[in-house]
Amino acid sequence: MTTWWWIRHGPTHAKGLIGWTDLPADLSDTAALSWLEAQLPQTGLVVSSDLARAISTADAIQGARKRLPHTAMLREIHFGDWEGKTTAELSKTDPQRARAYWTDPGETHPPNGESWDAAGARVARFVQQINRQHKGAHIIAVAHFGVILTQLQRATGMQAKSVLSFKINNLSLTRLQFLDPDWQVLGVNQTA
Repeated sequence: MTTWWWIRHGPTHAKGLIGWTDLPADLSDTAALSWLEAQLPQTGLVVSSDLARAISTADAIQGARKRLPHTAMLREIHFGDWEGKTTAELSKTDPQRARAYWTDPGETHPPNGESWDAAGARVARFVQQINRQHKGAHIIAVAHFGVILTQLQRATGMQAKSVLSFKINNLSLTRLQFLDPDWQVLGVNQTA
């Protein structure tokens, strides 16, 4: 069995939707970082999204663990033309699509962006690849809100609109175990 230790990156303090926009993380909460580092298996392999906020968070919790190359496959959902906009702004400029995107996520996508289903499939391909290459390992993956939720959806079989009710805080830990072919949820949104 392969265990995935999903960590959401440190906060960016941005007010709008931040998907592929490359903002730095605020890593000033050293107590939360120390707590996270202490929860993680020493034999774990660390991997992260290739966005700066995930890379720097992975650097902060890596310790002596082996690092795998960071990857675009673990990037947040691409919000396209919605990048940086607040939900209030979207409800004025693109109300029907914005409502559909959050109330019935699936194939609806922002203009020039990515749907929930497309993001989930992208992340699932990477997870499957790692499950094959590192069978039985502890994978410590530093990623994003949407990425973690797509994998929680996969593990539970929930509909996307149901899994969106879960909270995934910055610097939180969500643990999923791959039992080939099934998944088990070991914990969601654990924090210091």
